[in-house]
Amino acid sequence: MIEAQGLTKKYGAKTAVDDVTFTVHPGKVTGFLGPNGAGKSTTMRMIVGLDRPTRGTVTVNSRKYAQHRAPLREVGALLDAKAVHSGRSAYNHLLAMGATHGIGKARVHEVIEMTGLAPVARKRVGGFSLGMGQRLGIASALLGDPHTLVLDEPVNGLDPEGVLWVRTLVRYLASEGRTVFLSSHLMSEMALTADHIIVLGRGRVLADAPVAEIVGRAGGTTVRVCSPQAPQLVELLAGPGVSIRSTAPQWLEVTGSTAQAIGEAAACAQLVLHELTPVSGSLEDAYMALTQESVEYHSTTTGLHTGQIGAGQIGAGAAHDSLSSDLASADKEGSIR
Repeated sequence: MIEAQGLTKKYGAKTAVDDVTFTVHPGKVTGFLGPNGAGKSTTMRMIVGLDRPTRGTVTVNSRKYAQHRAPLREVGALLDAKAVHSGRSAYNHLLAMGATHGIGKARVHEVIEMTGLAPVARKRVGGFSLGMGQRLGIASALLGDPHTLVLDEPVNGLDPEGVLWVRTLVRYLASEGRTVFLSSHLMSEMALTADHIIVLGRGRVLADAPVAEIVGRAGGTTVRVCSPQAPQLVELLAGPGVSIRSTAPQWLEVTGSTAQAIGEAAACAQLVLHELTPVSGSLEDAYMALTQESVEYHSTTTGLHTGQIGAGQIGAGAAHDSLSSDLASADKEGSIR
């Protein structure tokens, strides 16, 4: 179990982590989310003793990381996959790590096979691709067969097979009763992998709850409806608390009602439906809503013009005009917004 109490880290006038308190429980995968600069990596570094807190404490299995006699057997960490001597082979790197804790060659061979590194185990790490470097980082984290795993962006650079492998691995490890704490910017992958989510923004905890609860904060379910009799359906469904938006000819998005209620109303009025699909909020929607005031680094399309972008691509202004035109066409079909 990982426990942080009032964890704070300042670099001069900059507060990277601000009075953070949370608990990462065993037996589940806990995701750690937040915008760039939110303090995630700093928090993870403090967990494994690479940064010293300005205030507060963080313990792993009831002890500070430095107090564990054999830390590799307690905590496996992947924080920077590039932090490896580039002239060493993967095998020698793992062998050297294992020697510090009395971990023998048998376990080194085991994690090499487990992570798919066998074909390149004797090659120099300096020639590894990003994905193979990530696999070596995961192998290093697993080397001591630890009860707790701290993984910062473990799927970065992996191909789809590798992403699936990491997802399956961490869920299996959690099912064994281990503590798994991992960060990622891939919301779709985190929605499939994590059981619990902690969201950080500007160094503070914005949310600490099960995935289903956080997704529920994204808002109620929208029902997507397709009907050749959309205008009549709009009149039929209009009422207090019901919002209807036209997205294209024959297509509506309805909030404030359910798919069952819409289907029954259409059947009673003998209106044809071609599609009736409930669309729930996503983890990405919930994350964007939670962090919209906490993003430090904003991107912009200002200054991009069609002539400056590659041939066949569309500029931001043209895309906006096209979208506006599509919406205007949908409105002319007689649907309300």
